Amino acid sequence: MEATLSTSRAPFTDPALIRGPLYATAHRLAQRTRALHRAKTTGADATTTITTLAATTNPFPDRLADIGCGRGTTTVGLARQYPSAAIVAVDQSPALLAVVADRLRAQNREALLVTADFHRLHGIVADIDLAVAGFCLYHSAHPEQALAEIARCLTPGGSIIVTTKSANSYHEIDTALATADLDPGVPQRPSLYQSFHTDNAESVLTMAGLVLDRRVDQQHTFRFADADHLADYVATCPKYQLGPELTADSKALAAALRDRFPDCAVTATSTVTYLVARRR
Repeated sequence: MEATLSTSRAPFTDPALIRGPLYATAHRLAQRTRALHRAKTTGADATTTITTLAATTNPFPDRLADIGCGRGTTTVGLARQYPSAAIVAVDQSPALLAVVADRLRAQNREALLVTADFHRLHGIVADIDLAVAGFCLYHSAHPEQALAEIARCLTPGGSIIVTTKSANSYHEIDTALATADLDPGVPQRPSLYQSFHTDNAESVLTMAGLVLDRRVDQQHTFRFADADHLADYVATCPKYQLGPELTADSKALAAALRDRFPDCAVTATSTVTYLVARRR
């Protein structure tokens, strides 16, 4: 890892961490994604679910936006599904947008790449028929404000697909690290997803002035079979306070896990929620 992640009680909404070690490069997010994909044993693919919902929500958008696009997995899926639509990819991280550009180029597609905070899109993004905000709104301390800003970018009657996770996602890993005495205080810390999660997502949409049309909840299960696999994920998670000597070196973290937690196998769970809403 490039730097120590965990200095804040709410690291997913800490602007300094978001601009810095969380997303200043693409490395951490790629490692986290790979670790989760390797671990998943049940649960539908998120991009497939989003593109399926998009197809039924608006089969022929002229202009669509992927807000908080990250490394662009959903952006690429939308580009394949809508070959003639204009695409806007928005993220606060130039490093992640560079990955998006490369991935779209490999598909012979282009997008308008916008480096912006999703709280401040006025005058930057407009006339969007269909927007996606996938697994990003829990990075806002005030997600209703971010959603209201995105809604202003939609055409009248335009739609948005929002995704999030349950507040207790992966809590089984928290318990394992506390039991192993590697991070005894982690079960008492707030969820990474505390600002926008499965239980409050609908009320946040309403506060933003959006009208909910559809909700889909899916249960996901992840099996981390050994210390190396578990370390690959844990080292990316800003909730954990393990010390830089462990978070900077996944091999050292794996060794510590084997020493303190001989089995090292952990099954973790998460509820993933998809909401389809529209501008009034």
